Amino acid sequence: LPEIFYIPSNLQWLVQYKNIIISFFITAFITIVLGGIVYAFFLVYPSFLANERKTNIDRNLPYAVTFMYALSNGGMNVIEIFKSLSKCESTYGEVSKEVDTIIRDMEYFGHDLRTALHNISELTPSENFQDLMHNLLTVIDSGGSIPRYFQDKAEQFLERAMIDQKGYLETLGLIAESYVTAFVAGPLFIIIIGIMMTIMGSGNLMMLYAIIYMVIPVGSIMFVIMINMMSPSESGTPPLLETPSFLGKEIEIPNTSAEEIDLFKKFIKSRKLIELKKVLKDPLKPLREMPIYSLAISMPLAFIFLTISFITAKDSFTDLDSMINFLGDYLVYTIFIAIIPLAIFHELKASREKNIQKQIPDFLKKLASTNETGMTLRDSIKLMAKSDIGTLSKQIKLVWKDIDWGLSVNHALTRFANRIRTHVVIRSMTLLTRANESSGDIGEVLMVAARDAASEQMLKRERFTNMMIYIVIIYISFLVFVGVIYIISSSFLTEMSEAGAKMASSGGASGSSFLGSVDLPLYKRLFYHAALIQGFCSGLIAGVMGEGNVLSGLKHSI
Repeated sequence: LPEIFYIPSNLQWLVQYKNIIISFFITAFITIVLGGIVYAFFLVYPSFLANERKTNIDRNLPYAVTFMYALSNGGMNVIEIFKSLSKCESTYGEVSKEVDTIIRDMEYFGHDLRTALHNISELTPSENFQDLMHNLLTVIDSGGSIPRYFQDKAEQFLERAMIDQKGYLETLGLIAESYVTAFVAGPLFIIIIGIMMTIMGSGNLMMLYAIIYMVIPVGSIMFVIMINMMSPSESGTPPLLETPSFLGKEIEIPNTSAEEIDLFKKFIKSRKLIELKKVLKDPLKPLREMPIYSLAISMPLAFIFLTISFITAKDSFTDLDSMINFLGDYLVYTIFIAIIPLAIFHELKASREKNIQKQIPDFLKKLASTNETGMTLRDSIKLMAKSDIGTLSKQIKLVWKDIDWGLSVNHALTRFANRIRTHVVIRSMTLLTRANESSGDIGEVLMVAARDAASEQMLKRERFTNMMIYIVIIYISFLVFVGVIYIISSSFLTEMSEAGAKMASSGGASGSSFLGSVDLPLYKRLFYHAALIQGFCSGLIAGVMGEGNVLSGLKHSI
């Protein structure tokens, strides 16, 4: 052994246990490292949860402040407003939970309002919510106007949302330019370089395979995920609002005769029959409401199409290339069969929701104007049901039908919100029903709800308008990509292949080695796949950037 590994004679006996000693030190090292990782995880995880709650609170806080402003303007005191807001967790999320903590401190721990507000200011992870509660405490102590305070805060949050969106749109523009550079122009440049190196005999096709089948799709997916993570807008379908339950799954009817039980069973059977008739009358309704369900039909059909096509054409496969060419073509048809129904139903749903949400502010303003004349909310809805205000007219007639058949106004409006099931409608109807529970004079509340809905529509419209230029850039860059690929495959490689064949036939060994390796069908297939993958991925990016939904990109991809 070298001198550095010299072991004294009195320790030579350890050599026979060297494997055990090494294993011990390795085990100790791994234990310490893993223990440190677990310890760090338990230290960081609560902070991660707090940051997640902070994000959720800040996202819903502007709408919650509008809710509090509307109710305070309608005459409710602060405690009643907090109680009402705490019951709207499905609409306002973590803000309702924070407010529920205030109510808990007052009702269960005997704290006064001032102490409860101070406690939640110390506990909340959101600086914006902390600032809201601190300032509210100051307004209460000074005897200021609470409705005016909430109004100022609502306007402040709207201005902040516009500023934040402006910065977000600038960031999206930078992302769009980065995507075009990194995953459209970049792969095109690398493909050209790879072709030249392969023709000269100093390259291989693995680089092209990696760019086309891995770099472009994986990079595009990363961009989609990054944009979704950055997006401040609400996504997904909001949860349903609670409605009064008239009939449970299991009920007990005392002193029930056999005849009544028989009638009840017939009633249950007739309800199931009515539901079946509804499905048969409009079988596409579930697909229009949840477009993703269309995959349950289109994907099996696409698989059946691919299987039948493969079985039919398998006798024509002479070699591996012919099979790859067949799969390359028919996989595209299979994907089209799978995603075209999803794209159609998603666009139908998005168009319907967009048209309805456009009319919500005008609908609320008309309700406010009729309410200011002295009409009740019930009479206002009855009057609106007789007028034609576009796509929303059918839904308003359904609301009036529910009321006419005996449901309360609040219950009918809740059912209306659950039918539309968009964030704007859910918030507006939650605000309206809560205000209607406290006071019949809801004219100002309706105007607040109308302004809130109009503000969100304005922000969405501004985003789409600003992103349109980048969607056009993505389209142009894709067309340039396809054009260059087409020129390379139809002109450059064809000439190279013919030149190589001529030099090989004339006996030029150096020319044959330099140009004779051009496999034109292989390159055309690679370029065909590159154009398809690039088009599909660019379409998804365009949908996420323009409308904030990856499913909206399917129409661009197709």
